[in-house]
Amino acid sequence: MTQAPPGAPAGQQTFDLDLAAWPPPPFRAPGPPRVGQDGTRHFDGVTYASTLGYRPCLLDVRVPAAAGPVAAVVWIHGGGWLEGDRRYPPPTVPAELLHGTVLGAGLALVCIDYRHSLEAPFPAQLHDVKAAIRYVRRHAAELGIDPHRIGVMGESAGGHLAALAGLVQPDGGDAAAALEGGVGVQGEDSSVRAAVCWYPATDLGALLGQPLPMPPAPDGTVFPDPFASLLGGTPQQWPELARTASPVTYAGGATPPPFLLLHGTEDRLLPYSQSESLAAALKGAGGEVTLVPVEGADHIFLGSPDVTPLVTQSIDFLARHLAA
Repeated sequence: MTQAPPGAPAGQQTFDLDLAAWPPPPFRAPGPPRVGQDGTRHFDGVTYASTLGYRPCLLDVRVPAAAGPVAAVVWIHGGGWLEGDRRYPPPTVPAELLHGTVLGAGLALVCIDYRHSLEAPFPAQLHDVKAAIRYVRRHAAELGIDPHRIGVMGESAGGHLAALAGLVQPDGGDAAAALEGGVGVQGEDSSVRAAVCWYPATDLGALLGQPLPMPPAPDGTVFPDPFASLLGGTPQQWPELARTASPVTYAGGATPPPFLLLHGTEDRLLPYSQSESLAAALKGAGGEVTLVPVEGADHIFLGSPDVTPLVTQSIDFLARHLAA
């Protein structure tokens, strides 16, 4: 309708204001995509969740040219839960390699941001990941994605969140229900059909107090302890908070999706034993899990002579388990 602003002097210019449409609907469907020369559809900077006082959570979607809906991979970046950006994989993995391999396999790629730990401690990060999955399901038709074929993949902190996304299922009881969160789209399933985790943190209790090989930045800035920053609370509360935030805690619950874990055997930041622990827990619960040791590699696959086979193996695993 057209009306003057409340309290405006008589005769002031009117403007269009549809009070019935305010506030705007949250997490609306994405707008028309940008289409590349190869037919790939690009949905950029889509808001999938927002919380008052925090930056909105955004995602980008790349959908290959296809006759029908395609399976999707939700990519979760790393950065110690303190930094990172949906647009950039680790420096050892070129974005062109990761994105091109996903799209070349006929899969859609969904790259998401999430709240960092100094914005909000755990479980805010998992709440955001699950909100992103629910958003993709709600708007699958507009995106050209098959809502029944969604997998998740992440590295380091993102690998930790990918593991939790695979293990913390909506029907997993009260503890799991509390980790679903109330942000973003509600009323959709947040489960996934497969999970790939690169050098994830899986048992945070074993990492508390671990010295970190992270020297101060050139300007003297000291990197905060990522585990304490993620957990919040007090040191007395950390053991229980770490248990709640650890994927191994949930490995014996409902039947998990297939897991692929890739981890450098010389990782000084998140030891190889972290993936060993999760693999053992999944196997003990009857889950399907493949653990791939990357011999001699440090964190982010530093020291690996060629990351291309690792990316290919990861995407092949997802394509196989997300097949129609």
